[in-house]
Amino acid sequence: MSGSPTYDMTITVDTRYLSEQSDPSANRYAFAYTIHILNSGDIPAQLLDRHWKIIDGNGKVQEVKGPGVIGEQPLIAPAVTYTYTSGCLLETPVGTMEGSYGMRAADDHSFQAPIELFRLAKPNALN
Repeated sequence: MSGSPTYDMTITVDTRYLSEQSDPSANRYAFAYTIHILNSGDIPAQLLDRHWKIIDGNGKVQEVKGPGVIGEQPLIAPAVTYTYTSGCLLETPVGTMEGSYGMRAADDHSFQAPIELFRLAKPNALN
């Protein structure tokens, strides 16, 4: 490897409304999201923690911070994608999530992997 290592994660998200776990009459809207984290850098990196900012349609903000994801702190090799599915509850049929993962590369370099804003929406909630 020539030059300095690169530290880069490419993050994509798929979302799904969970009608069977939702109860609109009680302002309960359940969503699943599947995250794909591709190590697009050239050095292995471990996902140590997460920070989410979840905003519902009323502007209510929830911040979630904690170690790893779904109880794991995966080490992601270059050109490898780590995928997991999790979920959240909103009080409105539409909301957004964004955040970051705290990463540590195999050479002990720490960096943040940003998660771009994505929308959670009950089907037909948006025209």
